[in-house]
Amino acid sequence: MRLLTDTTSKLLAGACAIALGVAPSFASEAEPSAATAEPPAADRGMAIKARKALTVPLEGEQYIDNAVVLVKDGKIEAIGPAADTAIPLGYEVVDLGDQWIMPGMIDLHSHIAGTFDINDTVYLTNPGLRAHASVIPENSSLRRAVAGGVTSILFIPGSGSNMGGWGVLLKTGHDHYEEMLIRNPGSLKLAQAGNPEGFLFGVGRSFMNWNTRNTFQRGVAYAKRWEAYEKGEGEKPQRDLQFDIVNSLYKGETQISTHTQIYQVVNATLSIVAEEMKLPVYIDHGTFDGWRAAPRAKELGVAAILGPRSIDVPTGPFIRWSGSNPEKIGGVAAGYQEQGMEMIGFNTDAPVIPQEELSLQAAMGVRYGFKWDKLQTVRGLTIIPAVTAGIADRVGSLEVGKDADILFITGDPADPRTSIEGVLIDGEKVYDPIENRRRW
Repeated sequence: MRLLTDTTSKLLAGACAIALGVAPSFASEAEPSAATAEPPAADRGMAIKARKALTVPLEGEQYIDNAVVLVKDGKIEAIGPAADTAIPLGYEVVDLGDQWIMPGMIDLHSHIAGTFDINDTVYLTNPGLRAHASVIPENSSLRRAVAGGVTSILFIPGSGSNMGGWGVLLKTGHDHYEEMLIRNPGSLKLAQAGNPEGFLFGVGRSFMNWNTRNTFQRGVAYAKRWEAYEKGEGEKPQRDLQFDIVNSLYKGETQISTHTQIYQVVNATLSIVAEEMKLPVYIDHGTFDGWRAAPRAKELGVAAILGPRSIDVPTGPFIRWSGSNPEKIGGVAAGYQEQGMEMIGFNTDAPVIPQEELSLQAAMGVRYGFKWDKLQTVRGLTIIPAVTAGIADRVGSLEVGKDADILFITGDPADPRTSIEGVLIDGEKVYDPIENRRRW
């Protein structure tokens, strides 16, 4: 997937234009003299000019018109209006004309980064299983994800049991696992209901809730023994591989991503995990009438990463019948928003919905009532999942110091007419629609 871009002709054209007194539209600065020789290509940076940059930080101004972004060593070095942002000598200048730029999109519910043998329902709770062992870099689904502007995913086990094991947070467009890795563990996959009922002889919600609580109670007790030992207040505990993930949860180093839907089940997640166990958790799916629990989720600081759209349920995940008025159809995302929730993101559950259709989930939310003003759809595809997963120090917005995961786009990403015209991951161009036409 590595693209080789030859800028020699552009540099020569730019130098000629300067000699003629004409400002070049796509070129590096004038060729330096021998006394100020241009640095080697590997050390050069990139300057991207765009009509609009959707920066979407968690707080503050959400976009910049006529923007320049400086990229060096895979990071965003500077960003600001073209009039105020100087381009250093020797930087490759990429002028996108009327195109926009935005952060790479993030999906916190994906199963497409490797083999699908990640639903090992050995026990009803399997917190020790690890999805990272099945990652296959550069598989065809990941390539399509890149083409759709999805640059980061949470690759997680399935939902056949109440706890499927560790997920892993990955970049989609690199060749090797070590380059892809953002964080491992990326989450603990919890499924409160909706699939685990079919485990072995069949189980009901009462037993699933008991078993979930019991597993977390034992895990937290294990984490506390390690905490005491690290403070010099107790003996070294015997390591228990199944509870390593709970140790990370207890320290706040990762989160619980909870496959949960309908009000009663979402409420069980909030009661058991967030309120009682006080472990970091977020709602994953949150569909049907799960939006009714939004006020409580907001009070407990629990985000909702919603989706995907249903392909076979008429009132499915992004569409809900609205109570006493059977003629009104509203979206699940709109339901959470109407209840005052702001930390709302979107997911695909790929391959249930193809990974490259993540932006379409936001578009459907808007179609069914989600308010897109203040760039809430863009935020739900970028900074909100980044903050939710605890990786906003690296991804999710265009800010100085963050990874240069940048999309070149033709307009609002929640508009289905918008196309992806280029993708950078860690400052490296990994997708171009002309050079990388789909063959898979």
